[in-house]
Amino acid sequence: MTYTFDQSKDEIARLVKHFSTNQAVFTAPGYKEAQARQEFIDPLFIALNWDVHNQQQTAPDYREVIVEDSLEMADHEARKAPDYVFRIGRDRKFFAEAKKPGVDLKTASGPAYQLRRYAWSAKLPLSVLTDFQEWAAYDCRIRPSEKDKSTVARLSYMTYEEYADRWHEIWDNYSREAVWGGSFDKYAQSGRGKRGTSEVDAEFLKEIEGWRDSLARDIALRNPDLKTIEEMNDAVQRTIDRIIFLRMAEARGMEEYGQLQKISESENIYANLLVLSIRADAKYNSGLFDFSKAGDQVTPRLTVDDKTLKPILEDLYYPKSPYEFSVLPAEILGNVYEQFLGKIIRLTPAHQAKVEEKPEVKKAGGVYYTPSYIVEYIVKNTVGKQIEDKSPTQLKGFRVLDPACGSGSFLLGAYSYLLDYYHNWYSSHEPGKKKDAVAKQEDVSWQLTLPERKRILAEHIFGVDIDRQAVEVTKLSLLLKVLEGVKQLIFLNEHALPNFDNIIKCGNSLIEPDYFVGQMMPDADELRRVNPFDWTLEFPEVMQADGFDCVIGNPPYIRIQTLNPYEIEYYSKSYEAAIGNYDIYCLFLEKAVKLISSNGYVSYILPHRFFKTDYGVGLRTFLSNRSNIFEILDFDGFMVFPEASINTCIIILSGKKSINFKYTQVRFVRKQISEMPQIMRKINDLAQADDQLMLLDTLNTASLGSTPWIFILPKEETLWERLTVNNSTLEEITDQIFQGLKTGSDSIYSVRIITSGKKTSIIKCEENDKDYKIESALLFPQIKGGEMKRYNVLETDRVIIFPYKNGALLSQEKLQSDYPFMWQYFKAHQDYLETREEGKLRGIGWYGYTRSQALSSMQQSKIVTPDYYAQASYGYDKEGKYFFFGGGAGGYGIVLKPGWQPEYVLGLLNSKLLDWKLHKISFSQRMGELQDFDSIKRLFHM
Repeated sequence: MTYTFDQSKDEIARLVKHFSTNQAVFTAPGYKEAQARQEFIDPLFIALNWDVHNQQQTAPDYREVIVEDSLEMADHEARKAPDYVFRIGRDRKFFAEAKKPGVDLKTASGPAYQLRRYAWSAKLPLSVLTDFQEWAAYDCRIRPSEKDKSTVARLSYMTYEEYADRWHEIWDNYSREAVWGGSFDKYAQSGRGKRGTSEVDAEFLKEIEGWRDSLARDIALRNPDLKTIEEMNDAVQRTIDRIIFLRMAEARGMEEYGQLQKISESENIYANLLVLSIRADAKYNSGLFDFSKAGDQVTPRLTVDDKTLKPILEDLYYPKSPYEFSVLPAEILGNVYEQFLGKIIRLTPAHQAKVEEKPEVKKAGGVYYTPSYIVEYIVKNTVGKQIEDKSPTQLKGFRVLDPACGSGSFLLGAYSYLLDYYHNWYSSHEPGKKKDAVAKQEDVSWQLTLPERKRILAEHIFGVDIDRQAVEVTKLSLLLKVLEGVKQLIFLNEHALPNFDNIIKCGNSLIEPDYFVGQMMPDADELRRVNPFDWTLEFPEVMQADGFDCVIGNPPYIRIQTLNPYEIEYYSKSYEAAIGNYDIYCLFLEKAVKLISSNGYVSYILPHRFFKTDYGVGLRTFLSNRSNIFEILDFDGFMVFPEASINTCIIILSGKKSINFKYTQVRFVRKQISEMPQIMRKINDLAQADDQLMLLDTLNTASLGSTPWIFILPKEETLWERLTVNNSTLEEITDQIFQGLKTGSDSIYSVRIITSGKKTSIIKCEENDKDYKIESALLFPQIKGGEMKRYNVLETDRVIIFPYKNGALLSQEKLQSDYPFMWQYFKAHQDYLETREEGKLRGIGWYGYTRSQALSSMQQSKIVTPDYYAQASYGYDKEGKYFFFGGGAGGYGIVLKPGWQPEYVLGLLNSKLLDWKLHKISFSQRMGELQDFDSIKRLFHM
């Protein structure tokens, strides 16, 4: 039955009375946990409307509650799973750990640590510990430690006597209705980001970055014959990958539990690790442990100190380790490694190892992992559409590609979707006759066999990446996914895991061998850097057939200004989208279209700037000529990658021409990021417009050409026509529209002021955290895009420091003679400037500014607005005292002509109507066009 709140409360009252009457029996040493679960804990969650016993006979993979057998063991990790897992579909929402009454949950730290390890490792925000006699809920985003008291991270605690008065507290947050209705997520979100919270992927990233640092230093010290950066990075990466794989294989029952811990207690730890690796090669044959001539020839000859490896291996086990590897999802590794691969080990002339950010990552402003809800949406709307209602026989030859696979998140998503599809198909089509594909698991449910999981991977999943380390990480993540859910391995005459040589490859997806035609023989470094990829040679079966069925992913976002001139020349000859100052993602989209079959799909998440910018004309022309747009999901105003301040879209292209395409706009979603998975699923199922999301319509592909793409929904057409007559531009009423200062040395100049005096001030440098005395006349208040608000500007304690006075930059000689404090400050940063990527000290750093013409405009009364899209956020710097940078979190300034009242213009710019109109036009026009004032006034009834 389904309980109402009052019925649920009555049921709990009955259980409380039963427990109270017989408390001595239930708290006696002989009363077992299994009895407590059957008699009290199961009924407690049933009263919360959870289908604990699967009364609805839901398919095993979609049971609401996964219940593990009660095993009271001293060895915590022998259990490998929480007692209860509460789910929506296959998404885990929270765990519950059960204990027998009499265990002191209020003060005992062990049970709380056990629960928190499970939930923290599974990346669940909240979970519950109960023996019915007591109930404790924990915030599981706080990293657990064996030294923590039971009160650490505890959100609530109550005894069974308090259930009657506090039942609302449990019902409102942990009942089935609370989880399905979203109140559980809101409750969890309310604690997000509070002090002490740290999610498992962020912590595990720190962990393996520490491993990399210590291994790199030790290997560089003890292996002077290791000459190249490639060898060093490969050696460290492979060692880390092998440790992670073997430890996670232990947690899944594929390897002897504790074998890494055992060798950490011996001498010659690295030699023993190699022995385990050689044994694993014979068992798995996956490439990860390949020591053949074609494989890894570097790590077998390394020397690594026991003192380096011992703490790494020791800290992988309970109770020291906070990580519960049995529930750590393979997908989390993708998130971790995406960030991890953003840095590289460099060998100094003295053969010391230093870890530093990769140049391409620095140029891109960091590494941004694709959220799982984006991966899920893209996979469902490409792979899902292609395989729907098809049998395994019909899926033979179906192929999915990510040509810039990175750490493999999209390939993992596609593989997971295919595993689910095959499992569901076999389960509903006489599974008993498919013994090679499915088998009974513990005589309860059908599961895909290991050979079938291997076959699905090897037949359907393909990836390419220019970064060799990324390729290895993709392989590692997929290997772990193959083993996920497999209870045990039975080795006959075949290896446990697939070899990836034919499916995951290293190369430059955009450049083929014809790059070197007409050139002299390139040297080894150039060949390695360019790493051309011959699609016909590498994937002959696919290219001889019709192409890939799905191409999915998140291609790199890199502007051509950062590229080698030879690459730019090659792209200009090879790609129609290579026009102007384009971004590499434009070429990836064109390449994907050329790689798909006539019935295939392409889907990427990428910046939507190409809709409207000048550099997008090549890609717009390429796509409009093919009329193959199937769907556009436009995140205009919602930041999928908030750290990057990039507005993005999901675009889906078809191998066939299409008259119409589905257009969805998520511009006005003002939701927490945690709610986005539900919103994305809603978009999938929506058949008509929803005012909350401001979506959805079918538009004609013929409306899109080489000119900027403007998406006008049918219901907007009348308003659009009224706003596009008798245009006058913002340029006509301004003296200047300028972008902020441009420099590659922002951290040199952006500092915080501690004390301010008439002649000198004390500032703190963000670069080295030191204090400096600086001449006050050369400090200028700084604002960033986020501080440019509607009608005003937020005050900050941040200032820009550079030698600018009386409308001009000071010479170095003038600076040195007249402003000694300033000169001292810059001299202190010469080492930083010399190690900049350009490798040259361009005088002193202020000459990095490329827009010095904007300096005088900065000191005028001006309207300011961020240079990234922010709805109606034009502020006013009346005194002209604020300076700002352009690009990233910078902005634009607008200096009006005499006679124009800034308040009047601000009112128009900040209006929802004009904001809507400006949003529709091209990005390049956004700061240069303003609707005719009279039209606006009439529409406002002014």
